[in-house]
Amino acid sequence: MTRSALITGITGQDGAYLAKLLLDKGYRVTGMVRRSSHGDVPDHRMRWLGVADRVALIDGNLLDLSNLVRVVSDVKPDEVYNLAAQSFVATSWQQPSLTAQVTAVGALNILEAVRIAAPQARFYQASSSEMYGKIQEPVQKETTPFYPRSPYAVAKLFAHWSTVNYRESFGMHASSGIMFNHESPLRGIEFVTRKITWTAARIKLGLAEELRLGNIDAKRDWGHARDYVRAMWLMLQQETPDDYVVATGRTTTVRRTVEIAFAHAGLDPDKHLVIDPALFRPAEVDVLRGDPSKARRRLGWDHEVSLEEMIAEMVDADLARLTSRT
Repeated sequence: MTRSALITGITGQDGAYLAKLLLDKGYRVTGMVRRSSHGDVPDHRMRWLGVADRVALIDGNLLDLSNLVRVVSDVKPDEVYNLAAQSFVATSWQQPSLTAQVTAVGALNILEAVRIAAPQARFYQASSSEMYGKIQEPVQKETTPFYPRSPYAVAKLFAHWSTVNYRESFGMHASSGIMFNHESPLRGIEFVTRKITWTAARIKLGLAEELRLGNIDAKRDWGHARDYVRAMWLMLQQETPDDYVVATGRTTTVRRTVEIAFAHAGLDPDKHLVIDPALFRPAEVDVLRGDPSKARRRLGWDHEVSLEEMIAEMVDADLARLTSRT
């Protein structure tokens, strides 16, 4: 029988890559989208990957439990992937209540809907390395204590522990992937890596003069979203649910990421980079570096795309986008 998957947050970067992965494996894929007044679904990421016409979309809202129960009852999924969230860290300080409702309570609602309407379905929660925040160990693994440093991270921590609680309380096959930073050409421009590659492409084409960033000495563990959604799927193929760190094990500064992108575009970053104090976070996460050894050992997963390859792909994609507009 054809397996059925329900993806919340399907219009985002990870949702699009996950939809393609599952479709290529023969799944029937349904994506839940929030109804909006303009009536359009921002499916440009799925169109970029060529899968938009193969995904069924259904109206749903993480804040409406009764609606979620109906969605799950109608879809009858074998697997549920909760990728929906207010996922931009900087915005979470400006909209903390919204972030808490969507990212934290929303995850609890979809867990409860699955428990009620599809208790045998396997559930995946998109947890975040931001939960480690003010790091308690130099390399973070599944047992490293959390110390969230933003409303977003606090909300993600609630969702993460809710997933653990539902697994332990109700015997649900519920797993969390503690995802370290992962990017791609489908990343939103508000995220620092895409902001870097987009601006590098604009400068290359004479459409901009400067790149404004905040703390360029922050260090992150960056991988490619295409690799990371494969880990999500692998978690739900295991007999026993669990939580896994998904990371490359390599940490790189924002500054070095700028250098890689600008070098690929044939530019000198020193001529264009501007440090803007307004872009610093109220509470910074200085460094994140994940230990993916558990995922390697139990899932047989490892990343395949290097940081340099990913940045080059993103710059080339942004150059192509901008060139097609002119």
